[in-house]
Amino acid sequence: MAFAGRMRSTIPLASKLVSSESLATASRSNPQKALLSPIFTDSEISRNFSTATEKKEVKVKVPLALFGGCGNYASALYVAAVKTNALDKVESELNDIVEATKQSPVFSQFTKDPSVPAKTRVGAIDDICIQAKFSDVTKNFLVTVAANGRLRYIDSIAKKFEELTMAHRGEVRAIVTTVIPIPPEEEKELKAALQDIIGHGKKVILEQKIDTSILGGLVVEFDRKVFDMSIKTRARQMERFLREPINIGNL
Repeated sequence: MAFAGRMRSTIPLASKLVSSESLATASRSNPQKALLSPIFTDSEISRNFSTATEKKEVKVKVPLALFGGCGNYASALYVAAVKTNALDKVESELNDIVEATKQSPVFSQFTKDPSVPAKTRVGAIDDICIQAKFSDVTKNFLVTVAANGRLRYIDSIAKKFEELTMAHRGEVRAIVTTVIPIPPEEEKELKAALQDIIGHGKKVILEQKIDTSILGGLVVEFDRKVFDMSIKTRARQMERFLREPINIGNL
């Protein structure tokens, strides 16, 4: 179809771009030991959490180098989950907590209120984990996060953790923004086109997003790359072109 045809026409150029950037990244990236075994601003997370979950020394390599506090927390949880062979369960439990903050305004306010005493935060999270029958890894992690006053960042931590679990499974999320939902058949063709670009060693997870402000066309985002084929962007490019002064001498 024309829709998938437009996408496939970018494959040769995109493939070169992906290949060149991958080589450049490989030559630049030599993650430091601190990223694989994160050192946190709060000493308690490295002390309490690792002590509670570490039984046997098993070296685990984090599939992505994440930065910032949320990235460090997510990396620590990933290592603990892999060591106990509970990655899927921990991911599900962490998502349950995030969903609870979205469904309950009271719980959401509780996680974001810095005036709540640490003892109260820890006690409440401990009770929730016990009632929900969370794994020890998730329970110890959430208790540590609560003790360190970082519950308000749990959504960001969960998103970083999802990046790690997807990388672990060889999955790549592609977000496709359009004005109206993509028909199933064209979605299938678009996914195939993206699979050609990304390569068959990874699995494309297609996520649709509706945004009427782009006016038409589509925007595809994956692996920190953006293919903007929206009418809005094309209109802006045409506007800039029309505003440029004309050199009569070149006519």
